[in-house]
Amino acid sequence: MRPVTDTSVPQTDQSLDDELDATTEAVEDEEDDAKEADTAPSDTDLFRQSEIAADYVEGLLDILDYDGDIDELVSAGRPVVEVVGGRLQPLVGQRGATLEALQELTRLAVFRQTGTPSRLLLDVGGYRANRRKELAAVAKNAVEKVKEYGEPVRLEAMSAFERKCVHDVVNALAGVESESEGVEPNRRIVVRPVAD
Repeated sequence: MRPVTDTSVPQTDQSLDDELDATTEAVEDEEDDAKEADTAPSDTDLFRQSEIAADYVEGLLDILDYDGDIDELVSAGRPVVEVVGGRLQPLVGQRGATLEALQELTRLAVFRQTGTPSRLLLDVGGYRANRRKELAAVAKNAVEKVKEYGEPVRLEAMSAFERKCVHDVVNALAGVESESEGVEPNRRIVVRPVAD
């Protein structure tokens, strides 16, 4: 059994809200892929982040009395924790809302132990993989409409993860571009033809 990560309120001048704000600001908009090579964490650091996150998630599962297998890995330059098993749907929530909240809590746990903001990706029951496929279809449909009518298409409000999935699909296709507009939680993507 892994030890549970300490989530008690820190005994410093910095409040938990300040820590959460710092973590959220650092990882909030995952659609920006710009990275500075000299400040990028090593694979060892990323795997350490995934281990810390896995310990934290295992502690949550124990508290909630849920069974699940936890895999920790590094994928595409970011730490990843995947939880698989039955009876995990409540951890995903409606349209992944609970999963997003759990991911932020897990990122905060990593930040508290490392002092470094994390781009950790948490997945439960394969939700993100399935959602990525659905969003690819939504993006392709929007691109077809833009190409057919020549008018921009506004998609429904999405989380940062969902917007990144759509941007990746749209950016891989010629003749169209995408950008996000609005403010959370109503931030959405607009797909438009590329200006000549």
